[in-house]
Amino acid sequence: MHYISTRGGISPIPFKEAVMMGLARDGGLLLPEILPQVAPETLSRWHSCSFQELASEIFRLFITDIGAEQLDELITRSYSTFTHPEITPVVKKGEMFILELFHGPTLAFKDVALQFLGNVFECILEETGSRMNIIGATSGDTGSAAIYGVRGKERINIFILHPHKRVSPIQELQMTTVTDPNVFNLAIRGTFDDGQAIVKAIFNDIPFKDKYSLGAVNSINWARILAQVVYYIFAWCTIKQKTGKESLDFSVPTGNFGDIFAGYIAKNLLPQGAIRRLILATNENNLLTRFVTRGDYSVSEVVATSSPSMDIQVASNFERYLYYLYGCDPVRTREDFGLFSKSGKLHFDADLLDKVQQDFASKSVTEAETLDTIRTFYKDHNYLLDPHTAVGVNAAQARTSNDIPVVCLATAHPAKFGAAVTRAIGKAPILPPGLDGLEDKESRCEVLDPDVRVVQEYIARHALL
Repeated sequence: MHYISTRGGISPIPFKEAVMMGLARDGGLLLPEILPQVAPETLSRWHSCSFQELASEIFRLFITDIGAEQLDELITRSYSTFTHPEITPVVKKGEMFILELFHGPTLAFKDVALQFLGNVFECILEETGSRMNIIGATSGDTGSAAIYGVRGKERINIFILHPHKRVSPIQELQMTTVTDPNVFNLAIRGTFDDGQAIVKAIFNDIPFKDKYSLGAVNSINWARILAQVVYYIFAWCTIKQKTGKESLDFSVPTGNFGDIFAGYIAKNLLPQGAIRRLILATNENNLLTRFVTRGDYSVSEVVATSSPSMDIQVASNFERYLYYLYGCDPVRTREDFGLFSKSGKLHFDADLLDKVQQDFASKSVTEAETLDTIRTFYKDHNYLLDPHTAVGVNAAQARTSNDIPVVCLATAHPAKFGAAVTRAIGKAPILPPGLDGLEDKESRCEVLDPDVRVVQEYIARHALL
């Protein structure tokens, strides 16, 4: 299996090189040269797999330059940090299934991918005797998950940009209280989109990227997407066994299009109709909902909400889907993203919109609806949703057809967003052991202006060489 760029400007490369490259050198995003076909006998075997066994089966379809034994060791090590034996268990609440993705070390879905990615980085660097400097932007959860994935690793320094005072207090503390010498937290005076734009600009500065051996942990890194594919298929196998149903819908709270793009890959690996529809749930930052419902992909102002990980107006993984929507045409993809970088908008005609709506439905959920969903779901099921998951549950409840099971991705533990939960139900959630006492720990963070040159100068002073 080899990997190509959505913009067509690189020769096909193997998985390990793709992981280390992060963003393609032509500015595009990396994708597998072809999507593998899954044989019926393989699919039948998947139904009896544990999460780790299923991860091994799926990873081997996409990773051909890491031996099976070494890959299994990486998987075992990565998921040994999770507190639930099923890693991503499915629970039923009323008529809805909840896919719990918050049993990792930072209590967010990003752990599923970033524990694995951190170990892959370490493995490759040890093989080559190299060092790397990871740079990433976070809207809340990616930062802490990435930090926990590589903290203390000798050959890696990590620089994480987060929007200053625009993440939840616990999200901030999860990052800034990690004071290992290889961890650098940078608070940017601006939005997540500002941080994301800085990271992309730095990766597109090829001489700087090469000099400082930069690596990516954002979902621009294909390994992030691949690891997240596993829990969609794991949930489908689990629910098929429990209910006998062959077809599911998934409701996915998303702002950056990475998590739901993993669902799109899973949809294409499984038999036709196994994943009927992906429900793209957004908060009031509704760029992606406008795309799905009206064919309007245009940037507007970022609105601060109680679901800050979705307070995004430029979805960095959208380019991957656009490449497939355009029939794997890198020229058209490159041209359209050139236009988007100048105008901040793209529009899609009726034929393309019809294709989009065969894959996705979408709803934008208001703040009032989010808090009401947390309140009502807790009252009806004695189950707490974090605000991001509540956005997904609300969108799922708006479906017109209820004859097919729906799975909502629970992307974070509710205690990470105590203020929103308290507003909704009148009391604070109980802090799990991983979050209790964070405010008493030493904290370290630099506050910087949202300027590419300022960030580059900081990295240059602290990078491993």
